[in-house]
Amino acid sequence: MQPKMKSQHTPDYILIFVIIAILLVGTIMVYSASSIWAEYKFNDSFYFLKRQILFAGVGMIAMMIVSNIPYFQWIKYRKWIFIGSLILLVAVLIPGIGMVRGGARSWIGVGAFSIQPAEFIKLAMIMFLSGFLVNHQDKITEFKKGFLPPLAISVIVFLIIMLQPDLGTGMVFLLTCFLLIFVAGAKIMHFVFLAGFGVIGFLLLIISAPYRINRITAFLDPWQDPLGTGFQIIQSLYAIGPGGLLGVGFGNSLQKYFYLPEPHNDFIFAIIAEELGFIGASFVIVLFFLFVWRGILTAIHAPDLFARLLAVGIVGMIAIQVMINISVVIGLIPVTGITLPFLSYGGSSLTLTLCSVGILINISKYRQ
Repeated sequence: MQPKMKSQHTPDYILIFVIIAILLVGTIMVYSASSIWAEYKFNDSFYFLKRQILFAGVGMIAMMIVSNIPYFQWIKYRKWIFIGSLILLVAVLIPGIGMVRGGARSWIGVGAFSIQPAEFIKLAMIMFLSGFLVNHQDKITEFKKGFLPPLAISVIVFLIIMLQPDLGTGMVFLLTCFLLIFVAGAKIMHFVFLAGFGVIGFLLLIISAPYRINRITAFLDPWQDPLGTGFQIIQSLYAIGPGGLLGVGFGNSLQKYFYLPEPHNDFIFAIIAEELGFIGASFVIVLFFLFVWRGILTAIHAPDLFARLLAVGIVGMIAIQVMINISVVIGLIPVTGITLPFLSYGGSSLTLTLCSVGILINISKYRQ
């Protein structure tokens, strides 16, 4: 599926600048948030910083390579990419292959090298679903032939992710799929019709795992168990509160001294708010708004439906993950283990996110 306008333009340099800016902020804050823990555990305060720079470097190289691959080439390989990612996702569940971390079997690897297949399946599904919706565009308004098949595929993959279990990643995955189906032209009434089943399913997921019920009760009243289920959110708010307008200063966080769990991962935004204050945290949010704005413009001016859906899926995936992470950190929703794109420490998440935006940058070259 090659666009009618074959001529390439210059890429969206504002989009590239915003991505690099967020990445730089993230790299700096990973060091600040992790230095104490790294010194304690590895006797090297730069341990996580060095690894994050390596991940960012690999991710940037991958982003540059992908940004030079014409986006319409992906439609030819989308099925194989999806099948390969799905095989990896299922392989995680096999004892002896999948690695358990933080109570979830979400990793495959040997020693220090590991990958998180759930990150791969998000991008693979965006590619696969975009191509599927393009090929079935004339049937999207029909419930059985157009709406139900992509929904069923999305729910099946979501349930596989939940077997790990990984509710945070599963939520981002499923909401991104819903967004793509909606943008492709599905009827709102179809979503309304299935909303009741969705609520029932969500309640069953909560009831099936006692720790999820504990997270909800901790969200409603974290002080009911301040040293247990309410510990993370209390410590997160303790970090945000003292930050005030200008923050306590870079490197001066108190919560990273073994109070706030995962300060360089899921709760890095709390450290940003503590050290850089309301202004610093707002600056990060503004950068994400700029990213979404440029991404939406890329989708609007995309030369064909596949490019438009691909752009919407990538921007939507990142935006949904940002909203969930920040909402957790500031106490708006119960705790879910999910990273903050570009900012949190991690290899699979950062590398795959940069690969995704590489595709977005390429689409911007073909804007009409």
